[in-house]
Amino acid sequence: MYIKQVAVIGAGTMGADIAYVMANAGIPVIVKDVDESALTRAQAHIADLFQARVARGRISAADAQGRRDLITMTTADAALVEATLAIEAVSEDMRVKKRVFQDLDRILPPLSLIVSNTSALSISELASVTGRPQRVAGFHFFFPAHLMKLVEVISGQKTSADTIETLRRLAEEIRKIPVSVKECPGFVVNRVLMASMAEILAFQQETQVPYSEIDQAVVKSGIAPMGPFMLADALGLDVALEVNRTLFQAYGDRFRPAPQLEALVEKGHLGLKTKQGFYSY
Repeated sequence: MYIKQVAVIGAGTMGADIAYVMANAGIPVIVKDVDESALTRAQAHIADLFQARVARGRISAADAQGRRDLITMTTADAALVEATLAIEAVSEDMRVKKRVFQDLDRILPPLSLIVSNTSALSISELASVTGRPQRVAGFHFFFPAHLMKLVEVISGQKTSADTIETLRRLAEEIRKIPVSVKECPGFVVNRVLMASMAEILAFQQETQVPYSEIDQAVVKSGIAPMGPFMLADALGLDVALEVNRTLFQAYGDRFRPAPQLEALVEKGHLGLKTKQGFYSY
């Protein structure tokens, strides 16, 4: 199947990043959100990403503008009627995602694919609220999507081989590395990442070593380009907690949410987006 136009549902940081990645590869993309201010922020974020490429001499200003022009911001369902692929990038809440999938199933052409950028939730459950489960899959980008190369391509119970092959080809077209994953809570990367984060949080609680020292140790050792607490703040502590709870329900005590994480979310300290998380911004 040829993907001629992509719709991204949700204009948060991840949705904006995904839209940038698509447009940068020359694919027309529509970003839909119910919140005009979210669309404005997404547009500014995308502009900054293109400007950074111009500043580094990677593309010309005219080329950057041409690629930006491939992106349409909208609050209207009618703008999605020609999309051949819709990528859901809303909050990590099954009820919210199901409503989005039901709406997309109603709006999109019958042959269009509907995929989720979920970090941990069931693709089969999302597919069950549509009339096209064979055309539903997971297409999971990692934060920040404009830099991270890996994309998990996740099959639900009824996802067709053609859908998976189409998504793998698309991932390569947008210069990502596709990894086919069988459906399970957390898939591969987040299951490993959250297991590591659980141990790091337990260590921090036991030793009271400052978050910054742990982050510095991880970065200086070359284990990762960003420390776990900085990464969690950037991703959003509410998102991290929801993924953590999903894995706890599936796998038990080894993924029990850490008290530090629960306390911060309860206070409304969600990381970068609220200017307070493990760090103050």
